[in-house]
Amino acid sequence: LETTDVAILSTAQVTSLTATQVAGLSTTQVSALETTDVAALSTTQVAALTTTQTGALTTTALGAIETTDLAVLTATQINALSTTNAAALSTAQVAALTTTQVAGLSTTTLNALSTTNVAGLSTTQAAALTSAQTVGLTTTQLGFIETTDLAAITATAINAFTTTN
Repeated sequence: LETTDVAILSTAQVTSLTATQVAGLSTTQVSALETTDVAALSTTQVAALTTTQTGALTTTALGAIETTDLAVLTATQINALSTTNAAALSTAQVAALTTTQVAGLSTTTLNALSTTNVAGLSTTQAAALTSAQTVGLTTTQLGFIETTDLAAITATAINAFTTTN
């Protein structure tokens, strides 16, 4: 299908695509999907997105992914997001991330999260942060970590804090 053809597919047509077909879409085709089409993708279809495809999602399309669907993405798929898209994740979307996903976030992706999203990390999510991640947190982000969440971060990860963060 041409990119223009993908853009005019109805939501019903997009949701009828198999996971294999979704994984086979080019990045240009993925970025051409309407926001309503992305919102309607099943959990299986979202899981089938490649890292290159997740990186090609527009900020609006990414925002349309339901929290239950976002929870099936791997940390590698999430790390493929641009810093702009990572920063645009909603508080609900970040809250839906599993501890495995949080532990696998790159420092670049973690640093891109808004202070509201960092403040919204649950105690179990904060406990999953590694020393490689905490060393990259900004002073502003650290200021937004709640005390109960800070207490859950391992000593090793706390020891990674520097005077610059």
